[in-house]
Amino acid sequence: MPGENLSRDEARERAELLSVEGYEVALDLRSAVGDAPDGPRTFRSLTTIRFRSARPGASTFADLIAPSVSAVTLNGRTLDPAQVFDGNRIALDDLAEENVLVVDAQCAYSRTGEGMHRFVDPEDGEVYLYTQYEPADSRRVFANFEQPDLKAPFVFEALAPEGWTVWSNGAGGQEPDGRWRFAATEPISTYITCVVAGPYHYVTDSYTRTFEDGRTLEIPLGAMCRKGLAKHFDSDDVFLVTKQGLDFFHENFDFPYPFGKYDQAFVPEYNLGAMENPGLVTFREEYIYRGKVTQAAYERRANVILHEMAHMWFGDLVTMVWWDDLWLKESFADFMGSFSLAEATRFTNSWVTFANNRKAWAYRADQLPSTHPITADIRDLEDAKLNFDGITYAKGAAVLKQLVAYVGRDDFLEGARRYFKRHAYGNTRLGDLLSVLEEVSGRDMATWSRSWLQTAGVNSLTPVVTYDAADRITELAVLQEGDQPRPHRVAVGLYRNEAGALVRYARAEADVEGARTVIDGLTGSERPDLILVNDDDLTYCKIRFEEGSLATLRAHLGDITDPLARALCWSALWNLTRDALMPARDFISLVLAHAGRESDIGVLQMLHAWAQSAIVHYAAPEWREEGGRLLAEGALHELRLAEPGSQHQLTWARFFAATATTEADFQLLKGLLAGSAKIDGLDVDQELRWALLEPLAAHGIADESDIDGELARDDTASGKRHQVRCLAARPSEAVKAQAWAQVVESDALSNALVEATIAGFGHSSQRELIAPYAPKYFEAIERVWAERSIQIGMDIVKGLFPGLQGDERTLAATDAWLTGHQDAAPALRRLVLEARDDLARSLRGQACDAAAAAAR
Repeated sequence: MPGENLSRDEARERAELLSVEGYEVALDLRSAVGDAPDGPRTFRSLTTIRFRSARPGASTFADLIAPSVSAVTLNGRTLDPAQVFDGNRIALDDLAEENVLVVDAQCAYSRTGEGMHRFVDPEDGEVYLYTQYEPADSRRVFANFEQPDLKAPFVFEALAPEGWTVWSNGAGGQEPDGRWRFAATEPISTYITCVVAGPYHYVTDSYTRTFEDGRTLEIPLGAMCRKGLAKHFDSDDVFLVTKQGLDFFHENFDFPYPFGKYDQAFVPEYNLGAMENPGLVTFREEYIYRGKVTQAAYERRANVILHEMAHMWFGDLVTMVWWDDLWLKESFADFMGSFSLAEATRFTNSWVTFANNRKAWAYRADQLPSTHPITADIRDLEDAKLNFDGITYAKGAAVLKQLVAYVGRDDFLEGARRYFKRHAYGNTRLGDLLSVLEEVSGRDMATWSRSWLQTAGVNSLTPVVTYDAADRITELAVLQEGDQPRPHRVAVGLYRNEAGALVRYARAEADVEGARTVIDGLTGSERPDLILVNDDDLTYCKIRFEEGSLATLRAHLGDITDPLARALCWSALWNLTRDALMPARDFISLVLAHAGRESDIGVLQMLHAWAQSAIVHYAAPEWREEGGRLLAEGALHELRLAEPGSQHQLTWARFFAATATTEADFQLLKGLLAGSAKIDGLDVDQELRWALLEPLAAHGIADESDIDGELARDDTASGKRHQVRCLAARPSEAVKAQAWAQVVESDALSNALVEATIAGFGHSSQRELIAPYAPKYFEAIERVWAERSIQIGMDIVKGLFPGLQGDERTLAATDAWLTGHQDAAPALRRLVLEARDDLARSLRGQACDAAAAAAR
């Protein structure tokens, strides 16, 4: 990726020099269909940029990544493309005060999900296009100044194949000359412009709101997907959540939705969950469910819809100056997603999901060597790409949840309202938001910011308690550990067993500061069975337990009646396991004993994921086989006990398939596929069929003909991804060699098929089979990083790291690569350092598990 990077210093210098008045972008997409050319398939991109220079006579550059440029004119002066274009930038000299740049280029369609992605549906041969730019891939589609603080209005037009529809950020349509033309946008950043084109299935609706002053706002709504998914598309539910979100944000933000229409496109082979392009939000099409899914899946989709909608204000209306302040959009959108979900939709328990799922992502990221403050130091675009992480999203959202408690809900929302009005269509930094929050709340935001936004790391809070002779609390203190103590507003809950239920009988809130804080309000309380620090999940921390509480959880975790408290305990126990403070086999025992009573389906699915991770990464190698067998037995037991047709039954069925280890397990999977075995109420639909087939393929029971036969039943884009993953999962040296070559030595596969191949290649039951690829990995990654797009590079470097080997030799090989490649790209080194940390953590967990077994 040399030459494609852009540094913060370069962006700052360019922003000081330029102001952009507008873009006119004309795309000719008719080349998307028809016979493949000999070279890369390209489309014409004609861009006119009108901009001003603060220093006439100065020099700068425009951004463009394209196979070729036909013509460049600056202020009517013809420039030689061979002289001014280097494949990534167009040099611009002798600027005037007012400038017009026209660039006529041939840009390449993408198969990596970056720029203008082109997808051919294997089901019917139809071609679908969409764009994806964040953080800096609009330059793959049109010439521009690719940085968030050079906002401008955009006017798009396009030529498209006959029978297609084209959409963009602004409203528009096809005109008599055959061109699709779209209204000018409000001033927005390059990375949130968007074009979607193809024979998409499109559904419409509308949203109307009347304000107190009598004004009426009407927003046209649209939702689209590939024609092959139309029969599965539950657009009514998408529109329901959309309208609920628009109601919520209008009621609380006092700034009407500013971008006209609101289309939502569910597109194939998407790298992200979704993208907040104003007026045309794009989502991965996996949010259209082809089979039966749980309510947790619908909750995830609703959360994403609302997350992207929050961006219309936090990110699109008001945008960070540079990626240092990415949190100003992503942390807020992540928080607002859960906030609005709980208050405006049927998913009222969204904070349980947040505590158990999103914060787990944050805790992991905050303990990596690459952890960073929420307000990060982003030197360039490669840094920016990697900082779309658990710190920026989930930790930032958790800290904002604390901020709401700190300044108060009303002041927080009033601060947001003033922030939007003061900075509409502009760019901001950290201080701009803090100043308005301090203004409305009277709180010292600078001190809060230094503790929570400008430092990295997670603290652990542990209760220490003493009792008198009558078994009443004489003192309860909270110990804080971590590199830097922070101020926490926490609730401490006391729980006791009452008629088989573990319920809270006392609670106190306190400000925890420093290494030790005594909690007032609980002295004199009866001895609890469980002390839960951070009850109600008010702060961001890792929870620890004293021995009495741990003993209670081992015996009675499933008896906790409050779903949030139960989720917090599960999360804390998982953190203990990852930190090598609890043996993996003990965590597995807790899952086997109590997961069957978990009512929250999202929490149950997380427990299944954690249990598998505990076996694969943290269990002593000599116990893995037995632990895996125990998990499979437990999964089958709960599957047979689950209510027929319930989402719990479906979840346990998927978990059983993922953990199957014995011949009897595999025979049951085969019977469910063939229809010769039945479990009352379990509907083995097409998505579940693939879930049952993959373990059979990975253990050599299903062969290529079986997999191809399943594809014949499901000859769709989704089926193709499943087929590719199953084929790569087969336990064969030849299969692994082919998969490696397809991903590492070739760029023929699309991003989605690269992802599927990597997933099948690294099956946890095949450690010995893939061991020879560990040295090949370290030989290849620097070349891969240099030659492939950053998204594919990230997928390969993360996905093929030989962490499954789980041994000291792999750790030593990783250290040797890091020592010998000090000058490798910082973003590449970061990925390897993170993988190394995960491996070292696994080894510590395995040692803990082995030591516990030896001591028993």
